[in-house]
Amino acid sequence: MADCTDLKEVVFVIQSQRNSFHAQQAEIRRTSLLEQAESLGQSPPAVLLLHSLSDNEGDWSILPLMPHLSSLFGKNSSWIVFLEEETSVQVAKLLQVLDHFDRRKEWFLGKPLHDEESTIIHHYAFAENPSIFKYPDFTASWALSIPLVNRLTNKVKNEPLKSDFTIDLKHEIALYIWENGRGPQLTAVPELCTLPQDAPGAERCATTLGRHLPSCGKPVQKEDVFVAVKTCRKFHADRVPVVKRTWEKQALLLEYYSDFADPTIPTVNLGVPNTDRGHCGKTFAILERYVSDAVPKTNWLLIVDDDTLISLPRLQALLGCYDPKEPVCLGERYGYGLSQGGYSYITGGGGMVFSHEAVLRILRSGCKCYSNDAPDDMVLGMCLNALKVPVTHSPLFHQARPEDYSRDFLSHQIPISFHKHWNIDPIAVFHKWLRDDGESTGPQNDFKEEL
Repeated sequence: MADCTDLKEVVFVIQSQRNSFHAQQAEIRRTSLLEQAESLGQSPPAVLLLHSLSDNEGDWSILPLMPHLSSLFGKNSSWIVFLEEETSVQVAKLLQVLDHFDRRKEWFLGKPLHDEESTIIHHYAFAENPSIFKYPDFTASWALSIPLVNRLTNKVKNEPLKSDFTIDLKHEIALYIWENGRGPQLTAVPELCTLPQDAPGAERCATTLGRHLPSCGKPVQKEDVFVAVKTCRKFHADRVPVVKRTWEKQALLLEYYSDFADPTIPTVNLGVPNTDRGHCGKTFAILERYVSDAVPKTNWLLIVDDDTLISLPRLQALLGCYDPKEPVCLGERYGYGLSQGGYSYITGGGGMVFSHEAVLRILRSGCKCYSNDAPDDMVLGMCLNALKVPVTHSPLFHQARPEDYSRDFLSHQIPISFHKHWNIDPIAVFHKWLRDDGESTGPQNDFKEEL
């Protein structure tokens, strides 16, 4: 047993975002931590909001931030505790948990997740035994001891970060720390939980999930979301019928955009040739059509692929949290070259959501595709980065299939989307995970309030 941990030795980093709704949520979390410190009669700890530490877009990927954290806290602190804006912390219990670990040693603490099968989002790592590698569920919070932070700082400074892409940050950070067995593995801490605060067993937890997020008011109306489905002639017969049998009926305003006008669907031919990849030309043509008189004016545009599975009622509930007068770009965030001044982008397969204002800013900027088959989501990310418009992440959008994510990770979500029909029955996946009429059997049913 280590010495008692004093709160002034703990630095909290809230993994916050620049969008006004998320910044407000993070401030609520910071206020809670400071109020608990006062009630314990302790000096207030350092509570940092990730989005406000610098102008570096790569800060959300954490590793480029290590030198900054080390220089500020490397001598007088013992722990850096990272949490998400929805993570509720019982500070007194957390201090008791940290007491169990010798702060002079390297520790990587969290609630472990593992893959049931090798998955594309983790580059098929540990394909022989996917469940052997553990990585933290960020929602439960996770912690690094200062000796580990200081060593990681040296590593970041001396060795360029290898991967160009940031796809699943929690897995990539765990790999970086583990360093092929040269660094520590994640230590499981059972008191770091993702249970709702009032769930059975939550009384043992130092962290929980707030069962109710602050009310975002009413969901946006169907007539305020325009849905654009990207397709092409070769998928009219197999992918489009899946959309029609699942979520098309949830939309009031929807068009299919193709390289061929098929009146039986119907599809709109935007005059852009189909490409095997990228689809940038088609996506920018959709943006131009969205702000034209050809379609009704709405506050929100959703662009999806023809093999995206999505719940529009859940999306409408989520959009109630955002101000459409702001330039909002929402979905599952990936990163490219974040350690070298790169950019973030919304990965297209899970669905890209834009406020009308965001679309106007993109088009007025003169940003364009460098070719019709350029990756549309990445080009949009470059445009937004140049405009200094934040890309807003929601883990409820998914670029891959349910089986590509840890079961424990999905268990405390109400997913909004999944992507790809490969080796699955997409209609069955929709009914299990995304349907809300009482017939859905996915684990999200117990946690509907989280939206």
